[in-house]
Amino acid sequence: MAKEMRNMLIVKNRTNLQSPMNMTIMKPNFKFKLLGILILLIVGSISSIAQSSNEAKTRVIITSDGEIDDECSMVRFLLYANEMDIEGIITSSSQYHWHGHKWAGDDWIDPYLAAYTEVYPNLIKHEKGYPTPDYLKSVNFLGNVETEGEMELITPGSQHIVKVLLDETDNNPIWIQAWGGTNTIARALKTIEEEHPEKMEYVANKIRFFFIWEQDATYQGYIRPHWGKYNILTIISDQFEALAYRWKTIQPAEMLPYFEAKWMKENILQNHGALCSLYKSHGSDDKGFEEGDFRSEGDSPAFIHNIHTGLRNMESPDWGGWAGRYVKVRENTWLDPVHVEGYQYPEGRWYGSSGWGRNATREGATVNNNSAYKEYFKPTWQWSDALQNDFAARADWCVKEYDQANHPPVVVTKTKQNLNAKIGQKIKLNAKGSTDPDGDQIAIRWWQYSDVDSYSGKVKIQNATSSKASFVVPSDARAGQTIHIICEVSDNGSPKLNRYQRIVVQVE
Repeated sequence: MAKEMRNMLIVKNRTNLQSPMNMTIMKPNFKFKLLGILILLIVGSISSIAQSSNEAKTRVIITSDGEIDDECSMVRFLLYANEMDIEGIITSSSQYHWHGHKWAGDDWIDPYLAAYTEVYPNLIKHEKGYPTPDYLKSVNFLGNVETEGEMELITPGSQHIVKVLLDETDNNPIWIQAWGGTNTIARALKTIEEEHPEKMEYVANKIRFFFIWEQDATYQGYIRPHWGKYNILTIISDQFEALAYRWKTIQPAEMLPYFEAKWMKENILQNHGALCSLYKSHGSDDKGFEEGDFRSEGDSPAFIHNIHTGLRNMESPDWGGWAGRYVKVRENTWLDPVHVEGYQYPEGRWYGSSGWGRNATREGATVNNNSAYKEYFKPTWQWSDALQNDFAARADWCVKEYDQANHPPVVVTKTKQNLNAKIGQKIKLNAKGSTDPDGDQIAIRWWQYSDVDSYSGKVKIQNATSSKASFVVPSDARAGQTIHIICEVSDNGSPKLNRYQRIVVQVE
């Protein structure tokens, strides 16, 4: 029903956009021709805005082991539930948590869904796309939780994943996330292999994986050997630690205030409704932290990757976005870029014992004493202010009326998102149609995302803080190289919110 309603709204929007065109079917004269041109221009502008704001939702299934940082991530996840087509919320186990071992309970998610029920009426005042509480409860299942890596039992959670993957009425990609172990996912895939082997390729073509470490051995032990031939896009993150327990050693000084008690209390923990009241922060007895300090959201990058910010990070993991940036190391496996010459990635698991960042932290590295360490986590921490401000705005949506809260600007670029250009060619950048739904003033900044470019030099952007800017493709660029230009639009609301558009120029 949710998909049907979403499709009906999209069709309705398209119909409304097209209807002015029908008004021009009359005997032409100069006035009518002029009117028609004006309408076409208006419709074109509206279409650009609509394309930005009505971007198709990404299908997701999450699996979680219920660790305390999963609980924190669940609060943020539910505040962004309107951004995704949530098809499963599955409790699973991991090497850290299973039945009888630091277990949060089979029903640990229930209080969060109950709190979501309380704030839902206010959330939909801000965005209509939030799923109903009853719908979310209907896709919440218990998966494989008996022991670490257990994948022999067929469980309600694994069967639900099977059902979603075999559904041929929706062939859109689906991101399957492991906030804990991959064992429930592995069980689902094993069921498909055993009972529907002829469907394996069809299923694999739909799947995208985002794992927060490999928190058990089932990816290496089953998924990779049996499904690796299908080349499923797989992101395995170690960068998530920038948003996890060790954030104080990873976030640079300018980002620390967004995780400290004062900011957290004002923006999340206090007076923000039932859902945010469940958010777990540090207590006064936690050594090295103040009461109210950010605790951990190590699993949040898995779904943050699926939020449409305009950075287009889902087009390729190495393009980077709020959830970090990843490089291809084998087959279709993407891991964190390591800035150490000659570094060899492990062939097996990428997890707490092998992840480069985790090991560097263990050896005492911080952003202040290790430049490679700082660069390693930069793809995540460089967005921390924007990420946290966006979180704060969502928390406000739980309790404030629309006109009392802030909402992100809408970026409209009249420059093509993908361009081919010759050396010496002038590229005109135009974001003049960008707006803010609250009527806030907006600031525009064009910048080169040089970490992502295959061109190693710098481009000089003229009028980089204007809606209209330009640059010339440098003379030392080579055919096939790419230059990524980000249009960043910020409002002056409280909290300040950012959205983006990425222009990718390929040199001919």
